[in-house]
Order: sequence, then structure tokens, then C-alpha cells
Amino acid sequence: MVHHQRYHQLRKGEDDEEAQSLVDECGGSGYYKRTRPKLLALLFLSLLSCCFVLAPCLFSFPIYSFGEHDGPVAEMDAKTPLCSSISNGTICCDRSAFRTDICFMKGDVRTHSSSSSIFLYGSRNPNAFTDHVSSISGEGKEFEEEQLQHEKIKPYTRKWEASVMDTIDELHLISKKEGYGTHHHCDVHHDVPAVFFSTGGYTGNIYHEFNDGILPLYITSQHLNKRVVFVILEYHDWWITKYGDVISQLSDYPPIDFSGDNRTHCFPEAIVGLRIHDELTVDSSLVEGNESIRDFRNLLDQAYLPRIRSLIQAKEQEVQSKMKEEQSLPPSLKPPLETGKEEQVHQLKKPKLVVLSRTGSRAITNEDLMVQMAKEIGFQVEVLRPNRATELAKIYRVLNSSDAMVGVHGAAMTHLLFLQPGSVFIQVIPLGTEWPAETYYGEPAEKLGLKYMGYKILPRESSLYNEYAKDDPVLRDPDSLAKKGWEFTKRVYLDHQTVTLDLRRFRKQLVCAYDYYILKASRQSHFLS
Repeated sequence: MVHHQRYHQLRKGEDDEEAQSLVDECGGSGYYKRTRPKLLALLFLSLLSCCFVLAPCLFSFPIYSFGEHDGPVAEMDAKTPLCSSISNGTICCDRSAFRTDICFMKGDVRTHSSSSSIFLYGSRNPNAFTDHVSSISGEGKEFEEEQLQHEKIKPYTRKWEASVMDTIDELHLISKKEGYGTHHHCDVHHDVPAVFFSTGGYTGNIYHEFNDGILPLYITSQHLNKRVVFVILEYHDWWITKYGDVISQLSDYPPIDFSGDNRTHCFPEAIVGLRIHDELTVDSSLVEGNESIRDFRNLLDQAYLPRIRSLIQAKEQEVQSKMKEEQSLPPSLKPPLETGKEEQVHQLKKPKLVVLSRTGSRAITNEDLMVQMAKEIGFQVEVLRPNRATELAKIYRVLNSSDAMVGVHGAAMTHLLFLQPGSVFIQVIPLGTEWPAETYYGEPAEKLGLKYMGYKILPRESSLYNEYAKDDPVLRDPDSLAKKGWEFTKRVYLDHQTVTLDLRRFRKQLVCAYDYYILKASRQSHFLS
């Protein structure tokens, strides 16, 4: 899983607080606060305001207004001071956030994919002051002078990480005077806003797909109530197939491949870029309507329910077909039906534990023994081994019906989003991964309403124990090695470490999870009675 510079920037801290470990018998979690960079445009706006006060007669154009509310984009986020409302014919960009830039366009918005541009045509006072910029299309001085504003943006939510942002396509947002649009005819008219974003970067990793893409898309577009068109840069057919169920809950319209569709698409408004809050979460205080990560999970329920129903129906048909085959067998070959029914009833009384299994790096070498121990404690255990080709609805069905999940830190822990609030999430934390494990999965799990139990392994439970001297910092003090950089962390702790659980020690985690389930079930039964 790729964290790169983000991991070490936040470890060094820019007025960050040290993580306070909340450790008890069943594990703990950590919390980190982040600062935001100061706004860069304040000085310019202050000087411009002074000019308006000292020499009002020199200007014959209206001052830009943030006070109008005309349409869904303008009303997107009343709690955000920048670009919370924009006037017609205007481009407003909010570049104040650490993680992402986002721009808003209102008026006659038209795409021009061949020049990676989005044009905005609107009415402006012809005598107004304009800061002309150089043409990107090379159409000469006439084209250059018709521009009123030119903004550049890469619509991806990891702007602090230069290495990945260098791979993201850049968009040019250009406003022009009214009338020039007659030379840029619309091929497709849309009567709803557009949201432009990229599925490039780290797309292909489940954590980044949700954290950098799907969740920001929800945060940015949920207020539009599905009346929005998604325009995608670095478009991937497999991404649409994988997340089509979720996308259909956010938009009633087919997505557009920005680079692959050369037609001019016209919109009344556009949002370019996505908002993002924190790791795998939704901050309800920053969202119109106070939606939270639990609301996002409810959306996942709606997205996957139809497919899950079809999977259940197919399974029932398979069972019925098998029963018919068994009925045609001689009596001596038929299975004991009553015993099967008794076993099924017995299994229904047990809490379901899903083991999210890994192979290769960070695999649990004694996983089979751990599974057997969990069964002895009283769990019904299912081992899940998803890969990139596994349909998300199938994974969702398994986890949505479970009471607890166990897994080793890694991108697959993103599937915690599929657990129902109130379920138990046990994350095995290998050496050198405590900070990202708690920050990227432990804290989000608690925000989702899960019972989070972090199991930090001891050096003797790591394969590194046999590779380094017992007093080596690799074993004794992994945190001190962060200064060696991400590549060292990745090479030593992520790519070349496996885990052999101390089963007597890990048993406490499973017993805690089992007792938690029993207590919860008892309370629910008492409430219903």
C-alpha cells in the first residue's frame, strides 16, 4: 500500500499532536490531528480592496460577489467560506486545503478535450479590468485577448504528493466574454451540473480507490441528489465495472470519458476536483445535511443489495437443484437430512468471524491454527481471500453478514467499510506499521461505529526476529527508523515480513470479540423482549 511522503510528513508533524495510545486488554487505537496551510490569496485581496476604497471612481465594474445563491453548485457547502457561492460567469477556486484543490464554474460551461480545457462563457462588463493570459491553443492574439480568467487544476486528492500528481492530467479552466461561445458549438446539452475528477494516480489499490476517489466523490456530489454528470479523466473501463453499483447511487446519468469523448459537452455548472476530509471517513460538520460515514455505508447497502439478492437467489436455485439430484439417488447414498438441519441451526447461533487472508508479505503463517482456535472459542469462521478480480458485491455480502473481521494491516483492511456498525474489527499490526495501521484503519473503524481491537505483534511474532540481532532498532524501536524514509519502511516492514501469531496471546483478542458479541446479543434480546 502506498503512503509515500504523506506517511513521513505527518510523522514528523507540522504542529501535529503525538498519538495517544488507548491500550486495554482488547487493543487500542491512535488519533492524529493535522494542520492546514494558510491561504495564499489574502494579501492580493487586501490590496485590491484598498484600491476599491481609495479610488472607487476609477473602476466601472462590479466587485466580485460571494453572496449570491443560484443553483446547486453555488449552495454546495454553506459551511465552507471559499467558493460557497459564486455569481454567474465566474470561476472560483479553493486552493486552501492540504489534500486537494477544487474549482467551481457557473454559467455556460463547455468542454474541449483536445486542449484539456473547460471553457466558461458569460456576461461581463466590456470596460472591466481583465488579466489576459497566454493562449494554450496557439490561435493568435485575438484568442489570447478574449480570455478573462485562466485557472489550472489537477483534479486528484493527493496534491501534497508531487510524485503522483506529476502523473495526473491537468485541466485548463478558461472564462471568455459572452458571444465567443458561438465559435464553440455544443454537441451535447446537459441540464444538470458536472463533476470532473481523475481516476489516475494510485487507482488500482483498494484503499486509494475508496479514500482518494469514491469517498471524495460522495462528499462532493451527494447534495446534488443524483442530478449530476461525472466527467472522468484517466478513464478506466474496469473502474466503471467495479464501482458501477456505487456510481449509480450518486448519479442518474452515464459517466463521460473526458479524453475519449471529443464532443463538446455543455453544462450549466461544473465542479472540478473533489473534496476530501480524512482517512476513509466523512466529516459530518463539513457536509451539507450533516451526512456521515454511516450515511455513506447506507449508500453501499443500497448499491449492493440488488446484486446480493440475485446472488442469494442463485444460491437457492443451486441448493434446490442439488436437493433434486439427491432425491434421485438410492437411499444408501442420501445424506442424513436431520443431522444437516441440526448442524445448520447450531451454526446460526454462533457469531460469524471472517478472516481476511493474505498471501506473501504480512501473511499469517499459522492462520489455520488461528482459525481452529476461533472455532473452539465459539465462532463460525469463514476465510475470505479476495483479489483484484473478486466482485465487490460478493465481498460485501460476506462481511455485511459477519459479526467480526480479522486481518493484517494492508490495503485490504479498507473492506472494514463493509462491516455493519457494532461489528468487531481486529487488525493485526506488524512491526513498523503501528502508525499507518491506527491512522488509516483504526481511527476510521471507530468513526464508523465498529468495535476496534488493534493487536500489535511482539518482535518474536515477526519473521524479522530471525533476520536481525535482538537489539537491532528494526526490532527494538521501529519508530526511530522512520527518518530513513518510506522506501526503507516499505522494503523492511511491508514487503518482507510475515507474522506467526502467539496463539495464547492472540486468544485474548478473540475471546474479547466473542464476549462483546454475546453481551451485545443479550442486550438486543432484552430490548426486544
